[in-house]
Amino acid sequence: MYRLTKAQKQKVQDLLSQMTLEEKIGQMNLISPSIVGGFDVSFEELIEMVGDGRISHEEFEKILNNAERDYQEDNIRAGKIGAMMLQDPEKVNELQKIAVEESRLGIPLLIGLDVIHGFRSVYPIAIAEAGAFDPDLFERTAHMAAKESRTQGVNWHYAPMIDVARDSRWGRVSEGPGEDTYLASEFARAKIRGLQGDMSSTDNYVAACTKHYVAYGACESGRDYNTTSMSISQLHNIYLPPFKAAMEEGAASVMASFNDLNGVPCTVNPYTLRHLLKETYGLKGLVVSDANAIRECVTHGIAADDMDAGVQAANAGMDMDMGTGIYSKYLEQAIAEGKVDMGVIDEAVTRILSVKVWLGLFEHPYVEKEAMTRYETLPKAHTDLALEAAEKSIVLLKNEGNILPLKKDQKISLVGNLADMKEEIIGAWAMSWQHKDCVTILDGLKSAGANVSYYPCGGPEGDLNDEEIKEAVSDGDVIVAVIGEMVNMSGEAASKADISLPGKQRELLEKLLASGKPVVAVLMNGRPLALGWENEHLPAIVEAWHLGIQMGNAVVRVLFGDCNPSGKLASSFPYVTGQCPVYYNHPNTGRPGSGSKFTSRYLDAPFDALYPFGYGLSYTSFEYSDLKVEDAGDAFKVTVTVANTGDRTGTETVQLYMQDVTATLVRPVKELKGFTKVTLDPGASVDVTMSLKKSDMGFYDNDANYRIEDGKFNIFVGTNSKECMKQEIDVKF
Repeated sequence: MYRLTKAQKQKVQDLLSQMTLEEKIGQMNLISPSIVGGFDVSFEELIEMVGDGRISHEEFEKILNNAERDYQEDNIRAGKIGAMMLQDPEKVNELQKIAVEESRLGIPLLIGLDVIHGFRSVYPIAIAEAGAFDPDLFERTAHMAAKESRTQGVNWHYAPMIDVARDSRWGRVSEGPGEDTYLASEFARAKIRGLQGDMSSTDNYVAACTKHYVAYGACESGRDYNTTSMSISQLHNIYLPPFKAAMEEGAASVMASFNDLNGVPCTVNPYTLRHLLKETYGLKGLVVSDANAIRECVTHGIAADDMDAGVQAANAGMDMDMGTGIYSKYLEQAIAEGKVDMGVIDEAVTRILSVKVWLGLFEHPYVEKEAMTRYETLPKAHTDLALEAAEKSIVLLKNEGNILPLKKDQKISLVGNLADMKEEIIGAWAMSWQHKDCVTILDGLKSAGANVSYYPCGGPEGDLNDEEIKEAVSDGDVIVAVIGEMVNMSGEAASKADISLPGKQRELLEKLLASGKPVVAVLMNGRPLALGWENEHLPAIVEAWHLGIQMGNAVVRVLFGDCNPSGKLASSFPYVTGQCPVYYNHPNTGRPGSGSKFTSRYLDAPFDALYPFGYGLSYTSFEYSDLKVEDAGDAFKVTVTVANTGDRTGTETVQLYMQDVTATLVRPVKELKGFTKVTLDPGASVDVTMSLKKSDMGFYDNDANYRIEDGKFNIFVGTNSKECMKQEIDVKF
């Protein structure tokens, strides 16, 4: 993991001692190649546009192929650039050659990119993959992405995104591991291991950059870039732990978030950047701003001008500026005027150089010619892993009358234009995929030899084709309706005030249901949707998210029962949008929601989630019994018997929750504290044992002090956050 040898540390100090101030500040400058002519946005904005779906993959390639780009070769030669965003291996080699062989000190470039859920082998979006509850899977997919990106010269991933997000109106909920702090922390640890852990060769690891630090996922009203305000206890108990976990695992870098936190933008926040991240959590690597974030501190109103913003950011602990050039333009003057101490600059540059040394860039700055085409045709091991991840991420939400699995001789009417759109299976923030690798749901059905007829009929956008709808309902024995969101309806800058099915898709479902034939809905979406109506009217619902290149094969294997679904929800689903934010681990109120009038409830909607965190059905059934909690010294040993009471082999995620019943701060009604997966044949049972460390039973108070208090605790074990067995214990620590 991220740790330098004594010799590597000495190399960093030797370099630092030779550097001019201009060269030091140059290392703190991250740029993207400027688009020259033909397009009126920066490369950073272009990357964002293809990442969140505002322009297609084809449009992105066309722009890049037809536009000239300024790679600032002279500034690289002069030592004024420390890092770039790029994904062209030949150009990477060309620019690294300038940096290594033509600059005065030969310091290579960091090459960064948003690699959120796969590089060439795109796997499920994070909110989907987190529902696999499988840290080993999380680690393996990250390792695959690291190896693939290194062949293109990308050695720094702006990932994992580990924002806890409780409001599904926020578009970027798609990029992170959901609403729960514990699951997000386990996701963070596994992703850091996968990205950074295999140092057997420089081909096998990259520098991780956890983001967005911190509380970006708590943006007010779910509106992207919006303000965040919260107590110190909430910050430390809910939003900081995944970043703390990533630092304990050795993450090499962190990206600060756009938002302000209690009035101070995270870009210039000394409490979060310097005190917590560097001094308390012990980050050894670097902190980078998000795109244009230093300049945006002027718009926030906390900085008078660009220079003031740069001074505040540097002093707060921001080591690298993404995209504004403010450090390059103003830091030398700021030092001369005594606004920034030279020690601040030396610390930042030490951190940046340390990451470069740790990555082996001084010894191996170039991409070998053979490596550039290594994954032009994806190896079976990579497509198999993408398929495994997709299968484990699918959640069965409803299966009334056991309509699923389908029989392979049934005549299927496949409805909805999402069923055959390769670009829509990929999900937000995927940029390096190729069409030839993408398997749509229609592709998957055909490959499986299904008796299928396809009717686009309509989708999230545009009108319905009534003639096709009539043909679909008359043709099939069963109707599989693929519905949901376009990729550009979630991700960055894609917050929504209404998260029900977009467009005329509900009208489409009504017409399909009117036929009297069974309708199976397969959801393709980047966020939890408000599905109260769909749950009431549809007999079967499969949550398939945006699953990546193997989506079609994974969905079809679940539909036919070749794969028994085992995914669980990493975020709660509301009945209606107005319930947002809805999440399982809320604090109790003095008047908990109930059917009585003067309680915390809605007049026109349920107060609970439609599908709670941890929820997910199977084609078999599981029964829990004999919950036991035993004191084992520094931990509690929690044992429960789980039996497969159905007629199929299935995998169950056994979930352990805790409630601190009475404390000096109001605590959540439940908190996830552990999980494990068991696979059981029909009729089989197993005693499942999990450990709850006593040191993990505390909480942070409003002075950021960690407290563990004696008293009553409820221990819950079950199939989801709502359906649990319970045992009360008295604890003296």
